[in-house]
Amino acid sequence: MNQTQTSPAPARRTVRGFVYHWLFDDQVQGNYHKQFDKYISVLIVLNLLALLVEQIPQLFTPYERLFHVFDMFSLVVFTTEYVLRLYAAPEDPEFNRSRFPRLKYIFSMYALIDLAAILPFYLEMSGLVKLDLRALRVLRLLRLLKLFRVVVPAIQEFRELNRGRTFRQQVYALLNPTETSGELHSMLDSFVVWWVLISVLAVIFESVESVHYVLNVEFVVVDSIAVAIFSLEYLFRLYSCVESPEYKGALLGRYKYAKAPLAIIDFLAVIPFFLEALLHHLFDLRFLRIFRLMRLLKLTRYTQATGTLYKAMEREWPVIAASTFIMLLLVVLTASLGYLFEHEAQPDKFENIPQSIYWAVVTLASVGYGDISPVTPVGRLMTIIMALVGIGIFAVPAAILSTAFNDQLHKDRELMHNELAKYLEDGVLDDDERVKLMEEAKRLHISEQEVEILIERARLDRKTAKAGQIPLEMVAKNPEIAFEQFRIAIGNLRQIAATGDREAMARLFAQAGRATDDERAIWGQIDKR
Repeated sequence: MNQTQTSPAPARRTVRGFVYHWLFDDQVQGNYHKQFDKYISVLIVLNLLALLVEQIPQLFTPYERLFHVFDMFSLVVFTTEYVLRLYAAPEDPEFNRSRFPRLKYIFSMYALIDLAAILPFYLEMSGLVKLDLRALRVLRLLRLLKLFRVVVPAIQEFRELNRGRTFRQQVYALLNPTETSGELHSMLDSFVVWWVLISVLAVIFESVESVHYVLNVEFVVVDSIAVAIFSLEYLFRLYSCVESPEYKGALLGRYKYAKAPLAIIDFLAVIPFFLEALLHHLFDLRFLRIFRLMRLLKLTRYTQATGTLYKAMEREWPVIAASTFIMLLLVVLTASLGYLFEHEAQPDKFENIPQSIYWAVVTLASVGYGDISPVTPVGRLMTIIMALVGIGIFAVPAAILSTAFNDQLHKDRELMHNELAKYLEDGVLDDDERVKLMEEAKRLHISEQEVEILIERARLDRKTAKAGQIPLEMVAKNPEIAFEQFRIAIGNLRQIAATGDREAMARLFAQAGRATDDERAIWGQIDKR
C-alpha cells in the first residue's frame, strides 16, 4: 500500500494556515487530523444512540434535561467544525485555486452535509421556521451523513488499492490486515467491536427484570441486528479464508479454518440465536442466551495482547504446569486436613473431602468468604498455616506469567528493531516497509512518535557503522540522539579511565597547555568514580 509520507511542516505564519495545518491537512504526519475526525465520528455515533434512547419514554423523561444539554453540546461542536473548515478553506488545495475558495467550499458535498446537520436547529431557534420536537429529532439523523467525510475517502482508497482483484480477494483484504486493506479495514474492525460491546451490554441489562420489562422489544432488535452482522462476518471470513496461504484448498482449507480458535469463537457467538429460534418448540433453550456473552471473546481478534500472552504462556508452560501441580496438591492436602479436623464438629459443612475442596481453595487464595470456617482449635491452627503457605504458592503462577509477558513483549520489540535494521540496509525505508513497521508497532502498542525516533536512531546507527562517525547535523536536529550520544561518550571515557594508567593520565592533565579547564574538570569527575 502506498502512502504519502510527509514530515511535519513548520508552523504557518497565519492563524488560518495554522488551523488547516494541524486540524485538516491529511498529508501532514504528526498533526491532529486523524484524532479530530475520530472524535467527531464518535460524537456522531453517540448522537444516534441518544436519538434511539429518546424514543423510550421511561428512559428519556427522567433525563430530558441531560439529553438537551448533550444535544446543545453536539450542536456547538458541529458548528465549530463547520466554521473552522470554512475559515481554513483558502488553505485547502481543493479550493484555493478558485477565485472564491470559501464560496466553492460552501457548495461542496461535505460542506452541504455539515450545514444540513446544524442549519435546521438555528432556523428553529431564530423563529424563521417552526418545527415540532419530533421533526427536530428526525432531522438529527442528518448528522449521520457527516460520517461520509470519513467513510467515502476510505472506500475510494480501498477500491484504488484493490483495482483488478477478484471479489474474494477484496473480501479477504477487507476482513484481514493486508497491504491492500487500507483504512476501510480498520473502520470495519471498529464497527464490529462496537457491536460486540453493544450486544454484550444488551445481554447484561436484559438480565435485570425491570429493564427487560421496559426494553424487551429493543433487546430483541439489537440481538437480531448483532447476529446478522456477526453471521455475515463469519460467512465472509469462511468464504475468503482460502486466500491465505495457511488455508489453501476449497474444502480442506475452509474446514481447517473452521477449526481455528477464532473461527470457533465467531461460530459460538451466533449459534445460540439460531438454535433457540429453530428448536424452541422442542426444547427450552433459554439457557443458551447466557452464551451470547461469549461474543466478548471476539475482541481477542482485534487486540494483539492476547497473542503476546499466548506466546508467553506457551514458552513458560512447563514452569506454570509445575506450579499448578503443586497448587493442586496443596488444595487436596488442605481439604483433607480440613475434613479430618472439622468433620465431627461440622458434619454439614465438612461433609466430605470434595465439599472441603471449596473451602480449601477459598482459604489458600486468601479470598475468605466466611460461609465455611473451622471451629476447632486444631482446624484454626491448620488454617492459619495453610493460608500463609497459600499466599506464596498461589502467587507463583501470576508472577511467572507477568514476567513472561513482559519478556515476550520485549522480545517482540527487539524483533521489530531487527526488522527495521533490515529495511534500512539499502538506506531507504519505502512506503510498504513503513506500513509493515507501523502495523507491527501498533501490535506492540508503540506510538508513531516512538517509531519515528526508532527510525532516526536506526539511520544514525547505520551511518555510524558505515562512516565511523556521527553526522553533526543529525545530533543538532534531534535532542534524543544528542542525549544518547552524550551518554555513549561518557561511557567510553569511563572505560578509558578504568583501563588506563590513572596516575599517568592525571600527570598529563596537570601539565600546562595539554588540556583545557573543562577537560580537566570532566577528567576529575570521572577519576573520582
